[in-house]
This record gives sequence, C-alpha cells and structure tokens, in this order.
Amino acid sequence: MAEATAILLLWVLFGATHMGLSSQRLRPRLVTALGLRGFLGLYSLVALALFVPLVSLYFASKHAGPHLWYLGAYPAVRWLVYAGMGAAFVLTLGGLLTPSPASLGGGRAEVRGVLRLTRHPVFMGVGLFGLLHLVAARVNAAELAFFAGFPLFAWLGCRHQDRRKLAGGGEEFARFCAATPFLPFSGPGRWRGLAEMPFAIALGIAAALLVRLYVHPRWLG
Repeated sequence: MAEATAILLLWVLFGATHMGLSSQRLRPRLVTALGLRGFLGLYSLVALALFVPLVSLYFASKHAGPHLWYLGAYPAVRWLVYAGMGAAFVLTLGGLLTPSPASLGGGRAEVRGVLRLTRHPVFMGVGLFGLLHLVAARVNAAELAFFAGFPLFAWLGCRHQDRRKLAGGGEEFARFCAATPFLPFSGPGRWRGLAEMPFAIALGIAAALLVRLYVHPRWLG
C-alpha cells in the first residue's frame, strides 16, 4: 500500500500546483513578474517535475498492493474499452489540433469540430483514458491510485478552469461555455462536430491502434 499512497500523494501535489499556479489570485502576479511565456514555462516545468516521477513510480510498482478487480477478461468489456480508447484518442488529438479557449493557452472561440463534443477535449480525453483502464486493467491498489487520478484530475481541473475564466469577466468565454458541453458527447451538436473533424478521427483511431498493438504490450502487458 506504500506505493499506492506515494502515487496518490504525487497526484495531489500535481493537481494542487496545476490549479494553484493558474488560480485567479496567483496567475496574474506570476504573469506580471515573468511575462506570459515565462509563466507558461514555469507552469510546464512544475508539471513535468511532478508528472514524470508519478509515471515512473507507477511503472516501478505496477500491481503493487492488494488485488481489487479484473473486468478485462470479458470480451464484451474489452471491445467496449477498445471503442472508448478510440474516442479518448480522438478527443485528445482533436483538442491539440483545435485548441480550446478553455485551455491554459487559450484558442479561438469558434465552436466547431471537437469543441462541439466538449469544451475541454484534451483533459476529457485523458480522463477517459484513465477511467477505461480502471475497467479493463488488472486493478491492484497501485492501478487504482494511478488511473483514478486521470478522471479526477480532468474533472476538477476543467471545473477550476471554467470558474477561473468566467470570473475574469470575459463575455466571449461565457458565450463559448453556453454553446459547448462540459462532458464529452453530451451536447446536441455532437454529430455535426464529428462530421467536421474527419482528419482528427482518422488520426485518433490510427494512434489508438498503434498504441494498443505496439506500445501497450511492451509497457503495460
């Protein structure tokens, strides 16, 4: 259980610094002192300084702690997870190709493509990745602490980002929030959004297949 506790602690530190540095109180001061690029550099360095040890610790302690469950033995569950992972990659890569105004660096407020699916495509894609691994993986305490951190961080981080940007008083962002769903695929424009992003869908599915067939067996078994 010591490994799972250490993983959980690193997640807490990662989330606290991620949201703390971008908070309405601290972020303007840091941007004033460092400039926008300097702030983004500091923000990225702190995130890497915590996330890299978090991932390294998990890979060094896979399957540590008591066994909890394994649902991946059921074919129906596995195929559901495969489809879900395709969606996770589509969201993440679609969000990188079309940056959201809700992201840290910001983006155009035009609602199209992946932004019709969710206003936080990268975070939600990463969160879905973690959630699906809790369904498909052999879950011990270490897996629970590691993979559960992704959807929890995505949910809390997205809520924090929305509140911070809305508190800034931007009418354009308020309109963007009103026109886009928080949870993926929950808005009325999802089919139109999918039709507007054929390249991101093809790229996401290809990346999911590549990771599943070549990367996953080496890293996770």
